[in-house]
Amino acid sequence: MTRRRPPSPGPTRRALLLGGAGALGLGLAGCGLGTSGGFVPSGEAAGPIADIDLSGATIGVGSKNFTEQLILGKMAVILLRAAGAEAPDLTNIPGSSSARQAMIEDQVQMQWEYTGTAWIAYLGETTPIPDEQKQYEAVRDRDLADNQLVWLEPAPMNNTYGFAGPREEIERLGISKLSQLKDVPEEDLTFCVESEFNNRNDGFGPMLKAYGLTRGRSFPDDNVKVLDTGAIYQATDTGTCTFGEVFTTDGRIKALDLVVLEDDKAFFPKYNVAPVLTEQVVDEYPAIVDLFAPVVEELTDEVLIDLNAKVDVEGEDPADVAMEWLQAQGFIAR
Repeated sequence: MTRRRPPSPGPTRRALLLGGAGALGLGLAGCGLGTSGGFVPSGEAAGPIADIDLSGATIGVGSKNFTEQLILGKMAVILLRAAGAEAPDLTNIPGSSSARQAMIEDQVQMQWEYTGTAWIAYLGETTPIPDEQKQYEAVRDRDLADNQLVWLEPAPMNNTYGFAGPREEIERLGISKLSQLKDVPEEDLTFCVESEFNNRNDGFGPMLKAYGLTRGRSFPDDNVKVLDTGAIYQATDTGTCTFGEVFTTDGRIKALDLVVLEDDKAFFPKYNVAPVLTEQVVDEYPAIVDLFAPVVEELTDEVLIDLNAKVDVEGEDPADVAMEWLQAQGFIAR
């Protein structure tokens, strides 16, 4: 039976990055990561991963505590156990800082991470690299050299910032990308943004400038509504604004039939997700690369939007969602 859970509150990206910082040192000793992994269904490896054998390996799996990370973390636990590894479920770590520290201290040996998060929040860079592959390679090389962490190949999905509008409005305006905003009539240039994005030096104002718009000149200042992240999706759907700030793999995009405008000038940082493992685990069990490779290739924006919606909109449990998808793709048999 599919278990149900309450909808996600939709924390800001800053909260996701910093939410666990105050807990560092309080919950990281021994097994006290403060996680609540819960039940994970099991199955047998099938299809392209059927012959991979990780018997003898013990690989603790961590994740952050928001929907997408929980789904991906459960996938990793299911895959590793299906390949014969011991995979303690340490998912649901509160905050990116705590999750990162757990990896650095070898308390977890695998978790999924985002290239943009690592580059900016962990490695201390301030300027994103617009090209997805080059951004990945820069993170991969630095993290291996500095922290002995191995980044496997990234997924096509990119959970970055974006702007979306109701499908009927986007079709009425005849636009599909952010560079076309400058052609939208002033009365339709209304925006819903969160407070952090509204005030950041790489946020709303610079984005408008990159796309040929100036707040207060291209449209009046009161065309901008500042709302909590979770409220933006509904406000955009109901017409409070034409364009709402979103995360591009959020399940509410599908549920509300919003259309994300293409970031055709590559303004926003890239947040491609990839499995990250300790160097020791990869050296001892190189077959782990082949375990994740075919799965990662299938993780597109559309797939993650659908999976996130199953949890945040339909109320399913992340572990069930992960298992159902792995089975449907032929990676796991039960």
